[in-house]
Amino acid sequence: MATALATTAELLAAGTPGARLVGDPATPVAGLAYDSRLVEPEFCFAALVGADADGHAFAPQAVARGATLILTERELPLDVAQLVVTDSRAALAHVAAAFYRDPSHELGVIGVTGTDGKTTTSYLIDAILRHAGHPVGMIGTVAIRIGDEEELHATRQTTPESADVQRYLRAMVDRGVDWAVLEATSHGLAMHRLDEIRFRIGAVTNITREHLDYHGSVENYQRAKAILFRRVGASGGSAIVNLDDEGARAMIAPASGAEITTYSAAGRPADLRAHGLISDGRGSRFTLATSRWGSAPVNLPLIGDFNVANALCAAAVTLAAETPLATVAAALAEAPSAPGRMAAVDEGQPFAVVVDYAHTPEAMNKVLALLRRLFPGGRLLVVFGSAGERDREKRPLQGEVAARLADIAVITSEDPRFEDADAIIAEIAAGARRTGAVEGENFHRRTDRRAAIDLTFDLARPGDCVLLAGKGHEGSIIWGREKRPWNEAAVARELLRERGFGG
Repeated sequence: MATALATTAELLAAGTPGARLVGDPATPVAGLAYDSRLVEPEFCFAALVGADADGHAFAPQAVARGATLILTERELPLDVAQLVVTDSRAALAHVAAAFYRDPSHELGVIGVTGTDGKTTTSYLIDAILRHAGHPVGMIGTVAIRIGDEEELHATRQTTPESADVQRYLRAMVDRGVDWAVLEATSHGLAMHRLDEIRFRIGAVTNITREHLDYHGSVENYQRAKAILFRRVGASGGSAIVNLDDEGARAMIAPASGAEITTYSAAGRPADLRAHGLISDGRGSRFTLATSRWGSAPVNLPLIGDFNVANALCAAAVTLAAETPLATVAAALAEAPSAPGRMAAVDEGQPFAVVVDYAHTPEAMNKVLALLRRLFPGGRLLVVFGSAGERDREKRPLQGEVAARLADIAVITSEDPRFEDADAIIAEIAAGARRTGAVEGENFHRRTDRRAAIDLTFDLARPGDCVLLAGKGHEGSIIWGREKRPWNEAAVARELLRERGFGG
């Protein structure tokens, strides 16, 4: 997905506010990298300061690999040109936009934000625009897609660093893409990864609580999300807002200057509504009623009222992108499931197994409530954990949700990182106990995730439903700095086959 470009240190400095160029202005620059291991001859190396490492320490290695320009927060004793700035991460967004020639001005960029539902909504937007005949690009949690070429994410950054985002957007422009769909996370917005991008459309699914370890408060979390809508408003674009969610409604004010389109799956008077909604285990059927585009019947193959809301959001985005309503409705009838979202694992076992990415209290509440309705005759069992070095306050809340909505919970590891896995599990268990659950009866603990799933399958009876929550599509479990390979659905299939099912 590389794009061949070249420029000079002087031109990059001119596009970076407050930058001071040390060295030869005519220094050639043929590429950008913020990982010294990826530097090639005539590259600019960006020394980023992160939580675990300071990129300035790797500048000598970058020079040894051929870097001709260093983006740095302090002048370094190195015999190469240097672009000295106050904040190298913020400056990288300007450098990347200048190097890749502002690709967001040459195609339509759609930003999708929210605590839950970003990935599914992005996949639906992508599907509708493709159905309408548009070449589409997508940058998100699961993969990077440029036209028909897809690159699965090796990192856990839903929103990549600015240099990568600009590189992907330039590749999209060069390959004739009309629309780019970006999942805009709070981290990505707050950490300047999406600076210097012109957003034509911004959409919000919901804003509850997440990443408070980084943002510090729900208010700061909302302010980070609002960056997207201020930019949409500044460009005179379209802002798509979920009227059913208080946090989402708070994005209307920052979007001043944008055309506001609202949607509601709960019957509120909005620009897009789902009239006559009927939902079952096969999906949902409703009339998509709009204030400006008429109405059309929709047969959505995705289950759950939350997917109706995601579909309304995607419909609003694509209508704002001038897609005919009939095309929107037809595309929703063939809507794809996002990887790792409500994915069934069927090896012929007498109980249902569902893999889902739900990892916040609100998402778990929605998924468990849905499965309770879909499997009224059996018990509901859930396997889940909570990520280390992330919002600790949500852990007991997850335990409360599981104790309230599931018959049996098995609490396990998600991504402990450098935290003690058993201590994380204990914090979740405290919330379950607070709601009346009894260890050994209503909930169990297993530090090893495979052992947790194994135990849950032992406990499952015919007619039950087992939800494996929190990992979804992810391909690893992070212990310390190590990413241990993991595939939730594959592990479930292996354990079921060990019991004699399948094959």
